[in-house]
Amino acid sequence: MMKSKVITIFGSSRPGELDADYAEARALGAALAARGFAICTGGYGGVMEAASRGAKDAGGRVLAVTAEFFNARANRWVDEEIRVRTWEERLFELIRRGDGYAACKGGTGTLVELAVVWEMLNKRVIPPRPFLALGEFWGPVIERVREVEAGAEACTWGEAAGRLVHTTEDAHMAAEYLSRELLVR
Repeated sequence: MMKSKVITIFGSSRPGELDADYAEARALGAALAARGFAICTGGYGGVMEAASRGAKDAGGRVLAVTAEFFNARANRWVDEEIRVRTWEERLFELIRRGDGYAACKGGTGTLVELAVVWEMLNKRVIPPRPFLALGEFWGPVIERVREVEAGAEACTWGEAAGRLVHTTEDAHMAAEYLSRELLVR
């Protein structure tokens, strides 16, 4: 049996079940699972719960990386919880497990995740993998960073040579992009 590719999803722990951000993440989880992907999240509430729930609703497999540091357990839609000690270990385990990545709307934690994955791709610390930011929220940040990176035109790899973070407007477009990119690799 072939192992499913894993998409690691980053996002805020704050949205509740009635929030638009929760609905978007749930749709993303469902769309990815419908295309045969397993998903991996930080395992707690908000976007992480919503994506997990969407994937489970669509019959998908859900992994979660949680940390003792946060003193909480994974949400009820998780099939396998990977428990680590610190938030730093959690971040790098989430990255390690992903064949591709999606960043949903979030706060400082999601900003760190977005930046670390982006930098690891940019500096070739990890092999090329598809990475997207869902919705309009991260667009201004991504564009400002690209303005700085554009000054590195002599560089033939990383962000200066091409766009490492793709942006898309909705969950179905995101799942389509990740499917297309991972079929090519």
